Amino acid sequence: MTTADQAWRAFADWQPHKLTDLIATDPDARLQALVRSVADIRFDFAKTHLDDAAVAILSDLAAAQDFDGRRKTLFSGGIANPTENRAAEHSAERGDGAPDSVHRAQALHQRMRMMIDAIEAGAFGEIRHLLHIGIGGSALGPDLLVDALGRHSNRYDVAVVSNVDGAALDEVFAKFSPEHTLVAVASKTFTTTETLMNANSALQWLDEAGVDDPLGRFIALTAMPDRAIEWGIDETRILPFNETVGGRYSLWSSIGFPAALALGWDAFEDMLEGAAEMDRHFRLANGADNICLLAAFADQLYANRLGCQTRAVFAYDERLRLLPSYLQQLEMESNGKSVTLAGEALGRHSAAITWGGVGTDAQHAVFQLLHQGTNLVPVEFVVAREPDHLLDDAHHETLVANCIAQGAALMAGRASEDGARNYPGDRPSTTILLDQVTPHALGALIAFYEHRVFANAVLLGINPFDQFGVELGKDMAKGLAEGTIDFDPATQALMAAALGE
Repeated sequence: MTTADQAWRAFADWQPHKLTDLIATDPDARLQALVRSVADIRFDFAKTHLDDAAVAILSDLAAAQDFDGRRKTLFSGGIANPTENRAAEHSAERGDGAPDSVHRAQALHQRMRMMIDAIEAGAFGEIRHLLHIGIGGSALGPDLLVDALGRHSNRYDVAVVSNVDGAALDEVFAKFSPEHTLVAVASKTFTTTETLMNANSALQWLDEAGVDDPLGRFIALTAMPDRAIEWGIDETRILPFNETVGGRYSLWSSIGFPAALALGWDAFEDMLEGAAEMDRHFRLANGADNICLLAAFADQLYANRLGCQTRAVFAYDERLRLLPSYLQQLEMESNGKSVTLAGEALGRHSAAITWGGVGTDAQHAVFQLLHQGTNLVPVEFVVAREPDHLLDDAHHETLVANCIAQGAALMAGRASEDGARNYPGDRPSTTILLDQVTPHALGALIAFYEHRVFANAVLLGINPFDQFGVELGKDMAKGLAEGTIDFDPATQALMAAALGE
């Protein structure tokens, strides 16, 4: 059997062919090999440099890194997160995992549904607005879901606030009426400094507005209910979730409460089922037939064979404008590591730097570099067949035409003797085509990205479920604010200048 070192050496010797040559040689075979449809989503990797030889080498690498074993551990509730000695059970929230964990997730979902039923029945008074306070995974997921799927919903106004900058809360306070507002505080540990500071300010806002029992307007979304109780929230208004669900994988749990409230419970369940369909594909499909693993093969080709340090994601759909921001945390916090599972230096690139934008806006901002710059950047386009508006069909046709043409242009280029007008081409892209932006489709899409992250981690031999790199800056910020850490003179001078000390 090939070892991981042997596979990486073989990969170093592999030579890419031009994209136009790869497609011209046998287009039907290439489309069959590199295009998959899962959960009504078409994943098209035909315009990447993957070929049969690269897929074979990376399949050997997956086997050498025990992809099948680590995948089984993930879904069985085993120790998938060894540095913290716990499982990673976000798939159990969708019904696929250890039976006890699935049962607990379902029970907690029912608790959340009962809370929503109570709100709708008027148990909190006449509620029109939800202020959701969180940060990182406790905010990015709910914000994406509500923004993408709630544009035509008139159930509740939802505002997601994550930034500790008071201007973010001020904006919400100006447009929400306190007597009609419910506050959800989302924190896995219920110790997050920024979240609790914002929660205290929201409590003060309700109190100063004369709301009776302002604490009674608070709901906690947390894996640590005792800390929420200690903060002052009644046990009956706490929606727990399992500690083995990581923050950036938690929108399927009670962290998804804003989406379930704003969109309705049926939509939330559809989203869970969409993710579950992708879970089944990822768990059962083998080798390059597994779209999440195939995507990881492309990621490794560009990061660790062709030296690409970034990956760009462009949503050609206004509803998915927050997807690049969501993926930044999912991908870079998960796989931004420098040591292997064995604690040894990784010795190669881990996660690419994820960035991106929205539709035709980005074409007039950053595509100059993508087409003619000196950096090779693999590009991912996400687009839907059906629009979300009743305007002239020309709007959507133009949007889709731009999306597809950009991929073709990146690949083909256009030669010119005038260097300023020369397009080198041979620049890769992937296209993800949804039938519609529905709860089911968005659930499947997000689960695809989660499993792609995991597949990349397996190929690299790293742990995608811890995030110790987040802690150092937070600890130092706390020490700087409290004056408990002696900083270097440059930092002390900067602090004095910033705060006028």
